[in-house]
Amino acid sequence: MQSSDPAPRVVVGVDGSSSSYAALRWADRYARTVGGVVEAVYAWDTPSAMGWSGPVNDPEFDMRQARERFAEELRTVFQSEHPPGLREHLVEGNPSEVLIQASQGAEILVVGRRGRGGFARAMLGSVSQRCSQHAACPVTVVGPEQESGR
Repeated sequence: MQSSDPAPRVVVGVDGSSSSYAALRWADRYARTVGGVVEAVYAWDTPSAMGWSGPVNDPEFDMRQARERFAEELRTVFQSEHPPGLREHLVEGNPSEVLIQASQGAEILVVGRRGRGGFARAMLGSVSQRCSQHAACPVTVVGPEQESGR
């Protein structure tokens, strides 16, 4: 008997950090286990500078650059073997807000423990902490040391 229920959505935040690579691999393994699909979300805030006239967008950063970074990160993790049904979402906006929104209706949200920024001694980054507190589904926080358990 075939179920008409949609496949479980496994949402994962991608930012190019080693924790994010581990989170993407973890999400792929989990999705295969539950028969779900991986939704890789690459979200960024447009770099800007504040001054007397308000925020100014960084002319060095554009959508093409973001697309190239995202594609490179997926290639780094999966080489030539993209998971079947991998969905890629490139979204401009505050990463924690974008991921919290993406968690609506998801089976699970997977994030790296710490992203590209932040303090080296911090146990959780600001995005993983906010997602853990506000996501609409369970959240798994993966650290780079968990990657070795492939």
